[in-house]
Amino acid sequence: MIYGFKEVEEKWQKIWTEQKVFHAIHDPKRRKYYVLEMFPYPSGKIHMGHVRNYTIGDAYSRYKRMQGYNVLHPMGFDAFGQPAENAAIKNKTKPDIWTHKCIEWMKKELGRMGFSYDWEREVSTCDHNYYKWNQWIFLKMFEKGLAYKKGSNVNWCPSCETTLANEEVIDEGCWRCHTKVEQKDLEQWFLKITDYKEKLLDDLRQLKDWPQRVIAMQGNWIGKSQGVEIYFRLKESDKIIPVFTTRVDTIFGATYIVLAPEHPLVAEIIKGKPEEKEALKFIHKVSKESKAVRSSEDVKKEGVFTGCYCVNPVNSETIPVWIADYVLMEYGTGAIMAVPTHDQRDFLFAKEHNLPMKIVINQPGGPPGQAPDNMREAYEGDGVQINSGQFDGLPNQQAKLKIAEWMEKEGIGRIQTHWRLRDWLISRQRYWGTPIPVIYCSKCGVVPVPYADLPVKLPKEAPFTGEGGSPLSKVSEFVNTACPKCKSPARRETDTMATFFDSSWYFLRFSSPKFEAGPFSMEEAGYWMPVDQYIGGIEHAILHLLYSRFFTKFFKELGMVAFDEPFKKLLTQGMVLKDGEVMSKSRGNIVDPDSIIKNYGADTLRIYILFAAPPEVEMEWSERGIEGAYRFLNRVWRLLENKRSKKEPPEKLKKKMHQAIKEVTLDLESFKFNTAISEIMELVNEIYQDSDADITEAVKTTVLLISPFAPHFAEEMWQRLGNKDSIFKAGWPKYEERLLEESVVTMIIQVNGKLRCKIEVPAGIAEENLKEIVFSDEKLKPWIEGKPVKNLVIVPKKLVNIVI
Repeated sequence: MIYGFKEVEEKWQKIWTEQKVFHAIHDPKRRKYYVLEMFPYPSGKIHMGHVRNYTIGDAYSRYKRMQGYNVLHPMGFDAFGQPAENAAIKNKTKPDIWTHKCIEWMKKELGRMGFSYDWEREVSTCDHNYYKWNQWIFLKMFEKGLAYKKGSNVNWCPSCETTLANEEVIDEGCWRCHTKVEQKDLEQWFLKITDYKEKLLDDLRQLKDWPQRVIAMQGNWIGKSQGVEIYFRLKESDKIIPVFTTRVDTIFGATYIVLAPEHPLVAEIIKGKPEEKEALKFIHKVSKESKAVRSSEDVKKEGVFTGCYCVNPVNSETIPVWIADYVLMEYGTGAIMAVPTHDQRDFLFAKEHNLPMKIVINQPGGPPGQAPDNMREAYEGDGVQINSGQFDGLPNQQAKLKIAEWMEKEGIGRIQTHWRLRDWLISRQRYWGTPIPVIYCSKCGVVPVPYADLPVKLPKEAPFTGEGGSPLSKVSEFVNTACPKCKSPARRETDTMATFFDSSWYFLRFSSPKFEAGPFSMEEAGYWMPVDQYIGGIEHAILHLLYSRFFTKFFKELGMVAFDEPFKKLLTQGMVLKDGEVMSKSRGNIVDPDSIIKNYGADTLRIYILFAAPPEVEMEWSERGIEGAYRFLNRVWRLLENKRSKKEPPEKLKKKMHQAIKEVTLDLESFKFNTAISEIMELVNEIYQDSDADITEAVKTTVLLISPFAPHFAEEMWQRLGNKDSIFKAGWPKYEERLLEESVVTMIIQVNGKLRCKIEVPAGIAEENLKEIVFSDEKLKPWIEGKPVKNLVIVPKKLVNIVI
């Protein structure tokens, strides 16, 4: 008897759709549970990464549904963005046509996997009924002073011909196309995420069920630093260069300062000097480098002398002013003090350019009076202050506060907190995105589009060449408009919003996707939000997850939500590999989910992808694994052939059945799908060993336990076992603890951590009686006889470790 997956899967997908089995309805009398996987970009075909992400979420949501929760499990499409525009150019079509074609294809593929989505809640960010509310949110931020435009040195992707936020530059390149990023001066729109820096940092403590790695990444990106802003005076003009440092204990060893090439003082201090030509040449060269390259520790640091000097305020020493590529304008003050003996980067730079060095912290155990010339590397550890005036002899950690307080008193510095986080650049010079709802009037200046005029729709026709900046700027019907205030001729903003704006609140829209009076219904969001379980890739740890937290805090300030954080629990799934590498078209190692579904069925693919590895780690693709999953499902299927026996099932089978319920439940709660499926396999093995008895209850339990993982298969077996309703309307099975109690347990006996023997003892034995049995056991005597026992460690029902 072979499982006919094709007919079964088509049958149950049709039933689920017709009966609206997964349609979520607001019901205050029921406990809600909101499961969400990060929605996809509609590329046209789902890949194994999609399959893994969505299968994890689907299995968990089905399990929660069977536990009695009112489950919300929606799906939509992150539909704006650069790839659709590029694909439209390549295929000589329009982005909206291309995108909607891809959405339809992906919905078909997602449907074939049997995912339990409430498709009535589908959202697509390129729909004007969605991006209207992007514009509404922007205007609210504009009113609060959180959306503003300024000239800035920005990250520029020459391939996409658009700007990128700092978070979108990964390993020197554009996060989309990986082209090396350059620097460019442009007028751009920003969101003042920095106004929320304290809350974004402090509220990380609320996220008890997020991976620590993600918490650390966000904390580091926000980057709170306590230090001192020191005032270095230019020798020739008395102008002050403020420098922020967290190592004020090394200030007496500062032998030069370094400015970022973009620092506003650079042009002034090099003007007319012999060094000007070389400096300008260097500045131009650095403008072509990405910030990631400039700040990388693996790249040689370059710089030039400005011809200018300043004064170290703590000892009045005259020191040179340099500019270098490794100093970035947006971090700190755009200037650093260089202490080569106590900072490795400064040490290498000083050695390269023959700059002076001075030791001001003596290394414990190091030779007194060590000459800087003999140093092979900077000493960055703790020690005692030397060459530091009145602070000599102090441990450097104590000296930090004393020096800082003295500098404040003398008016040569001040204690300060600095942050790494910078405001979010949202302007993009592309067509396929949300138009920024702003109008420029020669009389009234920057004028927000009135709420009543939203949405500002994208024009249906625009020139797509992939060259020459924003296509919107070339559509006169879009650009030319009237000022909402004075009715004079005016022009629209032609930049569009970064697509991360769209995804920063979509999870709220799912609570009320057809709501017309605002971005979302506060009543519906109050019931469904926050998301109970969010699932997606670690690559979004800083980008999407940080922005979503920012938007949620903004909505709370508006009184639209009552919670601080959008996602209670977060799971970051690992990637799918083949032959040790991430699947990609360029590597030629893609496995098409369609071919697996065609040959083995969606449930086989689901079982395999959940069984192959724990969700949070990388998973290596294996054809043998797929075949094994298919064989397992067929083995379970053949249990339907078993003729009912009147023979009472043995106690061992009953115990194994209840043990499986307990273990699978615990494993599902902790996303250990691989061990949950393994436990079901062991139960099936036990059923086959006892197949001459009445196994009806054990088979039903097996089908219930496997249903989150292989839903079509389970539905069909459940029906053939005589049940009329969907298995997902049945409750999750419960185990009886009394049946799991053991009368005898096997204890592992170790001596100094090494296994020496095993003994069987009564399950509820008292500790004193256990000791007596252990020390009287003949098998143990050769190892302990005549030797004093130093310690005894007992793990109940598991092991005893004797330390001698």
